[in-house]
Amino acid sequence: MELRCEDITFQYRGRPPVLNNINVAITPGVTGLLGPNGAGKSTLFSILATLRNPTSGVVTLDGRSMHGPDQDELRRSIGFLPQRFDLLRWSTAQRNVAYAAWAQGVPRDECDAAAVLALELVDLADLADRRTGSLSGGQQQRVGIACAIAHQPRLVLLDEPTAGLDPAQRVQIRHHLAAIAEHAIVLLSTHIVEDLALMATQVVAINGGSVVFDSSVDALKSLGQSHATDGLSALESGYVELLNGPAKVTA
Repeated sequence: MELRCEDITFQYRGRPPVLNNINVAITPGVTGLLGPNGAGKSTLFSILATLRNPTSGVVTLDGRSMHGPDQDELRRSIGFLPQRFDLLRWSTAQRNVAYAAWAQGVPRDECDAAAVLALELVDLADLADRRTGSLSGGQQQRVGIACAIAHQPRLVLLDEPTAGLDPAQRVQIRHHLAAIAEHAIVLLSTHIVEDLALMATQVVAINGGSVVFDSSVDALKSLGQSHATDGLSALESGYVELLNGPAKVTA
């Protein structure tokens, strides 16, 4: 299984490109997508989720174009959780996830079973009958992840899934994402660099619409070890070097 971006460019009419010749290949596991605000991460996510088409270039999943004649079929292979999402707060976690499964094409008579499996994977089976409005922020975030994976997608796109969570809640989310990534490609957009150290197998960093890093977490740490920055870990220092320097690092 492989997600591949080949020469992906996106540009609004009369404006400079938001994305400029993005070339990456991503395989199962957790891949972190890093970049400052305005780098093009959200635009890339929307293209990968088939919500918009690239201006040029091709995105393929297992060799099939995600913006071609197979798009409707391939969409059922994608689970997408945007940074801001809405749950039916008056309804239960179980019904929220079952509805998400139905919306992604799971047969109606299989939606409840799909919801049970997804809630078990994010360790919320015991709260399945609770209204989501009564759940904590971390629990609601996990319900959102369950909604994104209820149809068992091969590609899971998560935009800032640990934003606003306390350290304990972030640990739980990391644990559950690692379990999901055993059977899927998980692409995780985040500003929290340290989250990647414990779960990512690959890191892609975008700056100014271009890929400036595509390698392992260890490679990013190594970049920072030779440029120590006061108060930052080697991983964070490596990220700072990428954003401030001209170097481009790819595996």
